[in-house]
Amino acid sequence: MKTNLTVLSRHYVAALRKHLKQGPQASLQPALRLGREAAALDMETLDVAKIHEDALATLEASSSKDGVIKRAQMFFAEAVTPIEETHRAALNANVRLGRLNRTLGQRTVDLAASHRSLKRDIVQRKTVEQALRKSGEHSRTLLKESRRLQKHLQCLAHQILSTQEEERKQISRELHDEVAQTLLGINVRLLMLKQEATANSKGLKKEIASTQRLVDKSVKSIKRFAREFGICHRATNGT
Repeated sequence: MKTNLTVLSRHYVAALRKHLKQGPQASLQPALRLGREAAALDMETLDVAKIHEDALATLEASSSKDGVIKRAQMFFAEAVTPIEETHRAALNANVRLGRLNRTLGQRTVDLAASHRSLKRDIVQRKTVEQALRKSGEHSRTLLKESRRLQKHLQCLAHQILSTQEEERKQISRELHDEVAQTLLGINVRLLMLKQEATANSKGLKKEIASTQRLVDKSVKSIKRFAREFGICHRATNGT
């Protein structure tokens, strides 16, 4: 670095001397080239100012005419232009970097918010899934219980029908027995009437009246059992 600085200082002195000798019409391109070399060496404006002061001291130009001093200042100003441009570029880069950092920060905040929202969505989804699983298990339990109750009701209905069927059979047997006994009594009476028809007319009338009462009793019994059987039969159909 020191060697480069020394070489640049010699080039600066030579270029400045030539520039001042050429007069007001001299080109500032050598100063610009020197400034680019200084910028490439990462030199600052103060470093070039020190080289410029040393060059003026070497050339003893500080005691010259105002026009020479002014041209020397223009030479210096042109030499530090690349460095100033580098500074401006760096400043602009810093500004852009600051903007990028702010943008990145905002995106980081947005990403964090999205991440939190995603976590909430995941938790909510898991909660819903658990609720659905519990609901499904509850539904299956209710279905099993419903089927069990349905089978129980079927068994009860079967038992009720069986009981009613037994009751009907019992009523039918009782009706059959009573009707059979009544008809048997009627048959016996008729046989007796047949035997007494020629011998005893008065007794025949009594027997006929008695037989008629027996028939009436039988009819009433049949009607009574028919009514009971009909009630039971309607109740069975209603179930």
